Amino acid sequence: MSLFQSYKLRWKRKHLLARAFRKSRELRVVADRTEHIRGNDIIVFSTLRNEYTRLPYFLDYYREMGVNHFVIVDNDSNDGSREYLAEQPDVSLWTTKASYKKSRFGVDWLNWLQRKYGDGHWCLVVDPDELLVYPFCDTRPLRALTDWLDASSIRSFSTMLLDMYPKGRLNAQPYRAGQDPLEIASWFDAGNYTISRNWRYWNLWIQGGPRARMFFQDNPEEAPALNKVPLVKWSKKYAYVDSTHMILPRGLNLVFDEWGGEKASGILLHTKFLDTFSAKAAEELHRKQHYAASVEYIAYAKAMENDPELWCKWSEKYINWRQLEILGLMSKGNWA
Repeated sequence: MSLFQSYKLRWKRKHLLARAFRKSRELRVVADRTEHIRGNDIIVFSTLRNEYTRLPYFLDYYREMGVNHFVIVDNDSNDGSREYLAEQPDVSLWTTKASYKKSRFGVDWLNWLQRKYGDGHWCLVVDPDELLVYPFCDTRPLRALTDWLDASSIRSFSTMLLDMYPKGRLNAQPYRAGQDPLEIASWFDAGNYTISRNWRYWNLWIQGGPRARMFFQDNPEEAPALNKVPLVKWSKKYAYVDSTHMILPRGLNLVFDEWGGEKASGILLHTKFLDTFSAKAAEELHRKQHYAASVEYIAYAKAMENDPELWCKWSEKYINWRQLEILGLMSKGNWA
């Protein structure tokens, strides 16, 4: 990359930080408990709307993993999400009626909150339907991973988004609040992924899985990106560019080994495909607040007319992180 291109990216990062400052004026505090954040705490940051059913399990999952505090933006929920979160002693909550789309799909809001409260902390940015899996997560807390990353002078940890789905029709099994969504959505595609390299931002670009084969089979290049860098030792100089798909400075996106080995990586188990999906897809299609004129939700709505099955004869049932490593979907690298 030329010096001029590097210069342009530095200015882009400054522009994103300035934009985040302007967009912070759209946020109204509901419950600010950030004074309880200690110097070495691990913090989850999230933006959501109408996720009341998912929130009990989401919060407990990450609490058990070792997360100390949650910083959340509620985008005008009307299902009780805001009221529920406001009662949680480890949650700091902001709300806004402003456009999700015009905030770059919530990235501006979280860039600002991470700059203000995440500086010097390991910060994990996830949606309520995303469950982090990392090497040894069945025996080691998240703190063990971040301590190893610190000791190895590694500032970011990458994951692949792995779409989980049930066997049978999506609407066949009702999901109840507090339930582990993997009890229903326990299957995934073991293959069917394409990987390319983004030379401008130095990140990998991954597409495929059930969404590509079911909802974007005629135009797979429009399928959602599955690459993410959700766990970062944050600095107020950092900024996400496009969700957690890429970040600046671009060195944080170097999640592959230039010398032919493997760097440690994880998986975000994406539990979108429950019986709640039809109503959620219809709502988001109506709101038109998502990327590329909501092309993703247009594809969902069209396919959902037939109440599809994502399961196929090549589907594999989820067991644990070791299974995902054997399949080459994640790696423990040199973390032993």
